[in-house]
Amino acid sequence: MADRLTGNRILILETREEAQFSRLLAEQGADVLQCPMFTIQDAPDPVPIEAWIRRCIERPLDDLVLMTGEGLRRLMTVVRRIGLETEFIAALRKARKFTRGPKPGRALRELGLEPQVTTEKPTSEGVAELLARFDLKGHRLGLQLYPDKDHAALIGAIAAAGAEVDPVLPYVYDAKAADANILTAIDEMIAGHVDAIALTSSGQPRRLFDVAKAHGVEDRLRQGLARTPIASVGPVVTEELHAHGVAPTITPAGEAYFMKPLISAMAVALSGKPPRTATS
Repeated sequence: MADRLTGNRILILETREEAQFSRLLAEQGADVLQCPMFTIQDAPDPVPIEAWIRRCIERPLDDLVLMTGEGLRRLMTVVRRIGLETEFIAALRKARKFTRGPKPGRALRELGLEPQVTTEKPTSEGVAELLARFDLKGHRLGLQLYPDKDHAALIGAIAAAGAEVDPVLPYVYDAKAADANILTAIDEMIAGHVDAIALTSSGQPRRLFDVAKAHGVEDRLRQGLARTPIASVGPVVTEELHAHGVAPTITPAGEAYFMKPLISAMAVALSGKPPRTATS
């Protein structure tokens, strides 16, 4: 099934895992147009992160909810810097570990640990629905958060279930990076040089519209998106698109919200259509 996207120019908005996505697309013959959007940085103030780590060691958590693999890896960077790796991993071993989708599970396995429960829906709402099935009354629950998301509803739902919620946000996005790249990507869509734009995180459409508004080109962005097939990896991205009045035209089949099913969906949707770059 190689080269299913041969000649098609796919725009991807680079974040933490887009190097893998770019490789998978290239393996299918795609011409990948990469648009770096922002960088991930450690939280600017390490003191709350260090304090959270020490609390986990001194008072081991009953439950731990990991929202992203990136979050756990960033935590481990701090853990190693302060020389508490053995103690922290021992504390994590005692906790019942919930993961939002498979990526945090992979990060746990790098530490020799396994998640006990993985959400069926890799969304904050899915995490809340999952936790509602468990008795959390009186539990200390650690909650690893991620940037650019209002987590108040999730925290409130957990607290309402009787748990003591201890959140931690170990990294931030650099929202000022690469505006010029985004403006160029908009121009490429307007010019009809893109066969599809593939979105894999909710921060990507949000960042697109934020930059377009800041530079007074929101109308151009909407025009570009209107003439470009939009591929969404799953419901979180689709919800963000809907918030901006945009709908995806390509989504993975069977609620398989991962990169490979998204690539397969793009291959099906674009099959039989000559790549735009071939006629431009």
